[in-house]
Amino acid sequence: MHQITVNDLVVDLVRKDIKNLHLAVYPPDGRVRVAVPLRVDDEAVRQLIISKLAWIQRQRARFAGQEPQSPREYISGETHYFRGRRYLLNVIYHDGPTRVSLRSNEIDLFVRTGSDAAQRKRALQTWYRAQLKEAIPPLMAKWETGVGVHVADWRVKRMKTRWGSCNIRARRVWLNLELAKASLACLEYIIVHELIHLLVPRHNRTFTAHMDRLMPQWRVLRNELNRGPLSHETWDY
Repeated sequence: MHQITVNDLVVDLVRKDIKNLHLAVYPPDGRVRVAVPLRVDDEAVRQLIISKLAWIQRQRARFAGQEPQSPREYISGETHYFRGRRYLLNVIYHDGPTRVSLRSNEIDLFVRTGSDAAQRKRALQTWYRAQLKEAIPPLMAKWETGVGVHVADWRVKRMKTRWGSCNIRARRVWLNLELAKASLACLEYIIVHELIHLLVPRHNRTFTAHMDRLMPQWRVLRNELNRGPLSHETWDY
C-alpha cells in the first residue's frame, strides 16, 4: 500500500487482483482508501478522487459530527445495544457458569468471580453471536426465495468496516457480529443487500433497482446503520 495526495487529501491506495475500483471513506476520522486493479495507474486514481471530492467531503463531515463511542469496560451501568434497543449492563459475579439474561431494560451478565474485562467482553460477544446465528436462518431462507438465489454458506465474524460481504464465486455470505446490536430490520436489509450482490456484483443502477423493488425502505435502514460506529460509505467502479 502507498499513499497519494489529491488537493491536500491523503488517500491510501492498494493494488489488488480485482476488476473494479473500490473507493471507501471510513470512520471515525474519514480515512479514504481506494482499492484498484493492478493495471490502473496513479493518474487514473487521481481523476477518480477529483471527480468524487464533493462526495468524499460530505462523508468526512458526517463522521466528524458523530459522537464517538467510549471504550467499553463491560462493567455494570454501561450502555449496550441488542436488536436496536438500548440496555444497561448488569454484571453479576458468581461461581456458576457464564450466561446472559435479558430483562426489560437490562442485560444481566453472569460471570465467574474474578473475571477481567477481556473475559466479560468475550462472554457477552459469545451471547451476541448465538443470538445473531439464531436470527439469521429464517431471514436468509425468506430472502433467498425473494431474491431468487441460493447461498452455499453464511458465516458470522467481526468486521471493522463492513456490515456484510459476499464471495460471489463461493456463494458465501459473511455478516458482521455487530449486527446483533442492530434492529432485525437492519439485519434483514444487510442480508438482502448481500444476496442481491450474487446477482449484481456492483452498486450500479441495476443493483439499486433490485433493492427498490424488494425493500423500498432500504435507504431508511441504511441511514439507521450509518449512524452507528461502523458507518462508512463506499463506491465501486
